[in-house]
Amino acid sequence: MWSYFNTLRYFIEFSYNGKNYFGYQIQPDAISVQEELEKALSTILREEIKTTGAGRTDTGVHAKKIFAHFDTEKEVDIVHLPYKLNSFLPPDIAIKKMFQVKDDFHARFDATYRTYEYYISLAKNPFTQESAWQHWKRPLDIHKMNEACKILFEYEDFTSFAKLKTDNKTNICKMYKAEWEQDGTELKFTVSANRFLRNMVRAIVGTMVEIGSGKIKPEDLRKIIEDKHRNAAGTSAPGHGLFLVDVGYDFDQNS
Repeated sequence: MWSYFNTLRYFIEFSYNGKNYFGYQIQPDAISVQEELEKALSTILREEIKTTGAGRTDTGVHAKKIFAHFDTEKEVDIVHLPYKLNSFLPPDIAIKKMFQVKDDFHARFDATYRTYEYYISLAKNPFTQESAWQHWKRPLDIHKMNEACKILFEYEDFTSFAKLKTDNKTNICKMYKAEWEQDGTELKFTVSANRFLRNMVRAIVGTMVEIGSGKIKPEDLRKIIEDKHRNAAGTSAPGHGLFLVDVGYDFDQNS
């Protein structure tokens, strides 16, 4: 057995539509994904269960693939428990699978990267009102936006894109990917890094849109980043266009 204290740790892979939630993390007087997940787990396992997520998403942000872990002294049926959870959970939260890990393997701290996608609709679309920023009144130059993406890799301190008054110990992030793609009238921004600051992706997207609409030049992004102040960057993009799509782990180290 992996634990000297007979405590077992389990990982859950799941997804959710964030429209009805104030993010993943539990908050006072606000409904969260974590609250719903813990309530379902505690009901089924008949003990108080606390979860730790791979990260906390902002209000209205979605997750196509996210992980959380929880501890229990009970041996869990990892095949059938996901089905039971899906029966208890609301329709906008879906459990994909569950597996046991070492008792020190951590959903947040052992994540090696996180990948987000942000969607913008360049034409009014009634079917993406809740999943894409409807930015059809002004054209966007994707080439200028991708030019600005290259500048992101020159830096690691992203204070200018961090939400003010947070408990971040550091604003240093290692960027792995940043790219805009266009498919018809839909733009998709894919960004991957070892970690993200609160509100960081939405702040980057808002700034990129200012570049794409011609309000500022791509090279102005350097001064924005070097100013190291949130007021230097653009307005945050709406949360409903943002999806957490992947969280990476070195599971080989867990075996």
